[in-house]
Amino acid sequence: MEPRTKNLLRSLGWWVILFLLLILIGRLWQQNRKKEVRIPESDWAKLQLVLQSVDRDYVDEIDQKAVTEKILPDLLAALDPHSVYLPPVELKEAEEDLQGGFDGIGIQFSVPNDTAIVSQVIVGGPSEKAGLLSGDRVVQVDDRVIAGVNMPQDSMVRLMKGKRGTRVEIHVMREGVAEPLVFPIIRDVIPVNSVDVAFMLNDTTGYIKLSKFARSTYLEFLKAALSLREQGMRRLVFDLRDNTGGYLDQALLLSNEFLEKGDLIVYMEGRNRPRSDVFADGKGSCRDLSLAVLINEASASSSEIFAGAMQDNDRATLYGLRSFGKGLVQEPVFFSDGSGIRLTVARYYSPSGRCIQKPYSDAYGYDIYERYLHGEMTSVDSIKVNDSLQFTTRGGRTVYGGGGIIPDVFVPLDTTRYTDFLGQCNRQSLQVKFATRMSDRYRASLREIHDLPALNRFLDGLPLKDEFIAYTTAAGVKPTPQEWEISGPLLLVQIRALIGRNTPMNDEAFYPIWLTTDNVMEAVLKDG
Repeated sequence: MEPRTKNLLRSLGWWVILFLLLILIGRLWQQNRKKEVRIPESDWAKLQLVLQSVDRDYVDEIDQKAVTEKILPDLLAALDPHSVYLPPVELKEAEEDLQGGFDGIGIQFSVPNDTAIVSQVIVGGPSEKAGLLSGDRVVQVDDRVIAGVNMPQDSMVRLMKGKRGTRVEIHVMREGVAEPLVFPIIRDVIPVNSVDVAFMLNDTTGYIKLSKFARSTYLEFLKAALSLREQGMRRLVFDLRDNTGGYLDQALLLSNEFLEKGDLIVYMEGRNRPRSDVFADGKGSCRDLSLAVLINEASASSSEIFAGAMQDNDRATLYGLRSFGKGLVQEPVFFSDGSGIRLTVARYYSPSGRCIQKPYSDAYGYDIYERYLHGEMTSVDSIKVNDSLQFTTRGGRTVYGGGGIIPDVFVPLDTTRYTDFLGQCNRQSLQVKFATRMSDRYRASLREIHDLPALNRFLDGLPLKDEFIAYTTAAGVKPTPQEWEISGPLLLVQIRALIGRNTPMNDEAFYPIWLTTDNVMEAVLKDG
C-alpha cells in the first residue's frame, strides 16, 4: 500500500474516533441536562426534590417565605376542608376568640352607616374607666381616621386591639357635644363570654344561648345553670344554633353534666390514632333537668358532639334543622414564627357509632346553599338520608350518619311572614339603622332602663310603626298595606329587640324580645 493511502486511512480513523467521542460527550451532556433523579419509594420525596431543584437551580432569587405562605394553604386544602394553615395574625385572632379573653379597650360596636357606634361598654373595662358611653361614635383611633372611609369592621377592631398596658387615643363624637372628645385608654385584658345570655322563659323553663365552645365555656355554663336553678328551672332549653364549635374538651365536660355514669359521650379514631372512648362519670349537676337542644345548619363540630351524645343516649329532644356535618378532629401544630396548622388526625363518632361528617366534594363549601335550593330548610321530606348508614339510639330510635345530625323535631324556616318589603329591609339593614336612630334620640332614657317591664313600657310609648314606615319610605322602600300586615309585626319586634340592646341589659333585653317571633322556640314551649 502506498504511503499516501496509509496516511489517508490513518486520518479517517482519527476522524471516526473523534466523531464517536463527540457523540458520547453529547449523550452525556444530554443526560446531565435532564438531571433525571430516581424518586425514592415515598411520593412525598418528589415534593422534596422539587423544592431542592428550585432552590438550587431557579433562574432568579426566590422569596422563600412568600412562596411558602402561598403553597401551605393549598397543600392542606388538598387533604380535607378542615385542615388549614393559619398565618400569625389569623392564628392569634383564632386563639384569642377561643381562649376567653383578648387585649383591647373593652367596647362592643356596630357599623350601620360607615361609622363605628358603641353599643356596649364592658363593665369594669378600660373604656368604662376612661368615660366612653354607649352611643358614642368612634371617628379616629390615634392618628387614623376610621369614620366615613369605608374601613372594614375587622380593620377597626385590629386598630383598637393591642398589647395590654399600651396606650391608644380614641376620638369620638357624642350627642350634644360639638367637638370630638379624645379618650386616652390603656389597653387591658377583656373577657370574652361564650354564654351570650341566660334567663327564664317561664316559671320552670330556663334558656341558655351558647355562641362557641371556648376555654371558659364549662365554667360559664355552670354559673348560668346555677343561677337559673335558683330561679326555679326544671327544664333547660340549650340553644346551639349558629355555634360552630371550638374546644373538644368543653363539649365533653358539658355532655358529662347531663349523662349517667358509664354513658358513652363520643369516641375518636384515626389512621394513627387508636380508638379512644370518652364516658360520663355520673357526677354531673344537670342529670335531673329535662333538656331541649336547638340546632341548625350552622351548628358544627363540638356542637354536634354534644347534640349527638344527647340524642344517642335519648337524653334530650333536638329541635330545628339538620346540623352542619363536621365529624373531624383537628390537632394544632404551632410554629416558632407565630403561624400554625390545624391538622385533621381522626374522626369522631357518636355513641351509636355514626360519623356525621358530610362527604367531601367540589361543592363542599356550598352545601348549605344547596340545602336551600333543594327545599331542605322548609320540608323534612327533602332531607337526604343514606339508608345504609342507619344507627340505633339506646332507646331503639333510628338515626342516620353521613352528614350532620337530623333533629328529633324538624322546625322549618318560617317563610310565612316574608314579603318583598321585608326582603328589601333586610338587604339594606333598615331595621338596624332605624333602631340606631331611635336609640340615639332616646339614649339618655335608655341608659336608665334595667329591666324588661320598664323597657316594654318605654317602647310601647314610642310611635315605632309610623316612624319606621316614614323612614323606609324616605329610603325608597314603601310597604303596601298587605305587606305591612304580613311583615310589620315581625319588623316591629326586631326593632324593639335592637333598641333593647342599647340599654345596660344588652343581650338580656335583646333575646327575650327577639325570641318571641322564633318558631323553633314556639315548638319547644308547645312541647314543654
